[in-house]
Amino acid sequence: MTPLCRLDEITDPGSRGFRLGAGADWRALFVVRQGGRIFAYENSCPHTGSPLDWRPDGFLDLEKRHILCATHGAVFRIEDGYCLAGPCPGQGLKPVAITIESGFICLIPGDAVTAA
Repeated sequence: MTPLCRLDEITDPGSRGFRLGAGADWRALFVVRQGGRIFAYENSCPHTGSPLDWRPDGFLDLEKRHILCATHGAVFRIEDGYCLAGPCPGQGLKPVAITIESGFICLIPGDAVTAA
């Protein structure tokens, strides 16, 4: 397992971004905590491939009810990454497999890369 951070380091609701790996193998992802549940996605809008965050760790709209793309304003459901509005309706964010182990949010083996 590759630990990302402690669960209690993300507010509920809240989000946090991560950049893992190095060189050509780097990867950007983010985690959203909502209602005691944790969701993780690649930090890439399906419309253009641009990062979603509008400020560091800022992946949610002001009400913290949806994921919001800073580039084009696309709105995604937190629980499944499905695009509800914007330039990519019906598309979705790419999920990342995670689990909670001893209070840490971790990538599940097979989805892990070496943390930078």
